[in-house]
Amino acid sequence: MDPTQLRDIHVQMGHPWWPPAPGWWMLAGALVLLGLLLWRYDPRWRLYVPLPVISLGTWRWEAAQGLRALRRRLAQEPVKPVAAELSELLRRIAMARHGRAACAGLHGADWLAWLTANDPRGFDWRRDGQALLTAPYAQPAAANTQREAVRRLLEAAMEWVAAPDPKPERRRHRRPLPGWLRRPVDGARQRLRRRRPTTDQVPGQVPAQAEDAA
Repeated sequence: MDPTQLRDIHVQMGHPWWPPAPGWWMLAGALVLLGLLLWRYDPRWRLYVPLPVISLGTWRWEAAQGLRALRRRLAQEPVKPVAAELSELLRRIAMARHGRAACAGLHGADWLAWLTANDPRGFDWRRDGQALLTAPYAQPAAANTQREAVRRLLEAAMEWVAAPDPKPERRRHRRPLPGWLRRPVDGARQRLRRRRPTTDQVPGQVPAQAEDAA
């Protein structure tokens, strides 16, 4: 064999970064787990990082989208129409959280008082929410002077969307005793009532009827 006919052997090198080292897999898994925990326990993440079929289409996602759109419009458009749409959207948010019967018929000062009593972050709507009542019906020039107040109301409304749902009040319901058990239980209760001393009787004192009999 002619040595001049031999060719160099070229080893085909793969991508040096793939597959990644086990440490990178562990880091990626930890980041995914952290993201899922934040999404699960912090409702704010659900408004910015929606998971398909879980967040999209829910009232929280739609309300957050509406509030963001109003915030963008507030920086460029007159305040009056933005305040009017905010008032309507906030009422829908409140009904989604507490039910239609809780606030559908409230107006004016009663509406602001209810918002203050049920605000998840303690925002005082009676003091700082007057623009919600005046800006939608004011003249355009007068309404524009309340632009900063309406901006604060948009932030407060976003807290209603991000806060967890209020916990329903737990009521203890006693189940009625079955018929075969009700009669002996009632009899035991009556015997206990007979054995209890009266409120006027001093413990250890013999009743007057017992003294007369003696």
